[in-house]
Order: sequence, then C-alpha cells, then structure tokens
Amino acid sequence: MDILLIGATGSMGKTVEEICSESKDFKIVAGIGLDDGKDHKYPIYSDFSNIKENCDVILDFSSHDLITDILNYAVSKKKPLVISTTGYTDKQIEEIENASKHIPILFSGNMSLGINILLKVVENLSKSLLDFDIEIIEKHHNLKKDSPSGTARMLFDSANKGRNNELIAKYGREGTSLQREIGEVGIHSVRGGTIVGEHTVMFAGKDEILEITHKAQSKKIFALGALKACKFIIDKENNLYSMKDIFDF
Repeated sequence: MDILLIGATGSMGKTVEEICSESKDFKIVAGIGLDDGKDHKYPIYSDFSNIKENCDVILDFSSHDLITDILNYAVSKKKPLVISTTGYTDKQIEEIENASKHIPILFSGNMSLGINILLKVVENLSKSLLDFDIEIIEKHHNLKKDSPSGTARMLFDSANKGRNNELIAKYGREGTSLQREIGEVGIHSVRGGTIVGEHTVMFAGKDEILEITHKAQSKKIFALGALKACKFIIDKENNLYSMKDIFDF
C-alpha cells in the first residue's frame, strides 16, 4: 500500500516511517513536512503543488492548521484519507464532514486499541453509576499544543452519551467559592517532560472511587493504529468513519 504522509518530519511522522521501513505491506512514497535536514527514502515536499507520486491513501499526522489544504488535495485526487490530528474547530470539523461526502475519511483523535475500548467502557460506566461524579485527567509531554487533548474530549463525549447528553464540561477550576454543579465534569490537563499520553476517568461516589486509566508507553501504538486505519479505509465508500468502525467490540 502506497502512502502519502502528511507531517512526515514530525515525531509521529518519523514513527510511521520507522514502522513502514520494516513492513512489507506499507510504503511511504512521498511526504509533506518541514525540511529537517535528514535523509529520507522518499521525497519531502513543503506543499501539495509539487507532488508527482501517486498513492493509495493519505495519512495525516500534521497540524489542524493544514486541514483545508489536505482536504482539497484529497478530494481533487479522489484519495481516501486518514486524519490522526487533534485540535480542530467546529468549522474545521464541518469541513471534514463535507469532504467525506466525496471521499472516504477516517477521523479519530486517538488511534490506539486501548483508548477506543476505554471509550466504550466509560460510556457503560457513566450509564451504570448515575450517582457518581465524573472527572477526567489527561497528561502529555511539554510540547503538546492543544489542551485539553482530543482524547479527553472523546472521553467526555462517551461519558455524556451514557448520561443522555446532560453533562457539562468544565475545563479546570480556579477560585474559592466554586461549588461543584450537578452534571459537571471537570477536565484537567497536565503538561510535562516526555509523557506520551495518559488518560484517567474518575467516578467518585459516596465513600468509594472507581478510576480507569490508559497509559501510552510509546508512540508506536498510534502509528500502528493509523496504519490499520489506512488498510481499513482503502476500499470503503464515501463516508466519515472512526476507529469504532474498525475494532469489533
């Protein structure tokens, strides 16, 4: 499978490149990224206008700022697209949804198997533990640009679905007279060091606490999930897909 890799010179792009270099199933034929001064086995372009190589699928591990150009290129070439980037505005998400009418797109804020199972577990726990307060804590490295993480937002959406969409997101707390509101879910972000990614959902009831945590120990889990998404999307009809469409649970 030939891949056009967007964000090729970023940390996730390099991880995808490492895995593909050892794979018989995936080959990166070109990339979009900044010049990092390193030798790659495929050409790196600064924009889409100079790309000559043909690909089977486009994999995006870049920045939400590029999404309009990525969608325009993918639609013009009629190529399936896997979007693995977070931090999108409502308007950008609407762009993605509109583009999925013309090409198949798989869009997910987190590509790992564990997180996608966690999303389902959180929904079920939220539905079962109706009297429990819910808090979400996410931790990432000190270079992460968006806050809270896209995965934290996904976890809130899962908890909210379990409570008939009656929950209210509260991003951090500050002050001395802030009593917790009914249905409030605190979402807290920690940034430091080289933390790959850690997400905890806490269900706090009367005299008991249930916490469920996912810890990413390397970036390879996201790259492997993204490549699995590439294999999934390659022959699909025009539509918007998620990792839930891949994993059978």
